[in-house]
Amino acid sequence: MQLDALNEFAFEESDQQPRVYGHNGAVVVELHGEIDLLAYQRMIPLMDPITGGTATTVVVDLTRTTFFDCSGLALLVRAHRRMTARGARLSVVCTHRLTLRILRLTGLTPTLLPVPTLERALEGDD
Repeated sequence: MQLDALNEFAFEESDQQPRVYGHNGAVVVELHGEIDLLAYQRMIPLMDPITGGTATTVVVDLTRTTFFDCSGLALLVRAHRRMTARGARLSVVCTHRLTLRILRLTGLTPTLLPVPTLERALEGDD
């Protein structure tokens, strides 16, 4: 699926609209606003073609999220499983201390390996 074709899944609320773009050979999905159950349900039709596609690296950038709950965790775990099942890599960019705490408390930090910048997420993809 082409990145331009994914625009049809954009959210009506401008503060919730994800941004999807290519960067140094990876697909970057920038999430904005609150990542809760409603956002999860809206994100699956966007994320599944990306994580099931041909990209060898997908980066989920959480730096612009304001709220992140267990639905957000489910979204990341689903994306991670889909990527690793086909030998690809998912990276997570996150600096929000409460989101990092949720990842740590749930034991997902070693699996998702969040990093503070997009550049760090793309290291090793040369």
